[in-house]
Amino acid sequence: MERDRRPVIECVSLLRVFESATGRVQAVRGVDLTIESGRSVAVVGPSGSGKSSLLRMIGGLDEPTAGDVTIDGVNLVRLSRPARRKMRARLLAHVHQRPTDNLLGHLTALDQVVRVAQRRGVGIDAAREMLDGLGLADRADHLPDQLSGGEQQRLAFARGAVGAPAVIIADEPTAELDTASTDRVLDAIERLSSDGITVLVATHDHRVLARVDEVVTLRDGSIASVTESGTELAVIDHAGRIQLPPDVREHFPDRRARISWDVGRRTFTVEEP
Repeated sequence: MERDRRPVIECVSLLRVFESATGRVQAVRGVDLTIESGRSVAVVGPSGSGKSSLLRMIGGLDEPTAGDVTIDGVNLVRLSRPARRKMRARLLAHVHQRPTDNLLGHLTALDQVVRVAQRRGVGIDAAREMLDGLGLADRADHLPDQLSGGEQQRLAFARGAVGAPAVIIADEPTAELDTASTDRVLDAIERLSSDGITVLVATHDHRVLARVDEVVTLRDGSIASVTESGTELAVIDHAGRIQLPPDVREHFPDRRARISWDVGRRTFTVEEP
């Protein structure tokens, strides 16, 4: 069956500016980003590159200073705060870095998932199916402190995925896990994306980068490049500007280049002027 190529996340000219004691700081600078349904995508970059600010805007937690964020056809920027909260509950899920931060200590694994399932209009059967699909059927009656770190994190993904939200956003979901637990969590991410859920992960973990469909690299608040199937690609924004990957850009210290293109082959050539 052909994969659904419908855009689920669309960011257009996204800008996020903070006021600080030293002046205005542009955390995100004119980001254009489109992610299709059922893709697993890692967002990487050094500290201060804008990862957290970008993910918070995509997740509807922060409003952009300028630009638009559209999730599954709904423009978050144009919604009132109450409407945005309702949309987030229906279309978005968040998985935090620490497994225990995702769960309520007094609820069993099944009850954790059922609680979210009911808010999304599905029932206990959907919750049991989700636990089974993520390898947790035999842990349904266990409390979080009776689960391993990897099991807790998979349970967090089960809570997020029940009722089929459009997007799951995960912040460093493997940072506190050993190799075996990380592999099980990555298996879960692959399973969810194959079911059509888009999974967006902020990470520094190279084990994650080897298993996702795309890697979006941020630098200084802008997208430096996008890597698909091991190939690093330049990015063309909505204004037609080309963002060259850092290892290419360093060969043009004057920040000027001659660009030619072959329309038939759909190729660009970048040369020194």
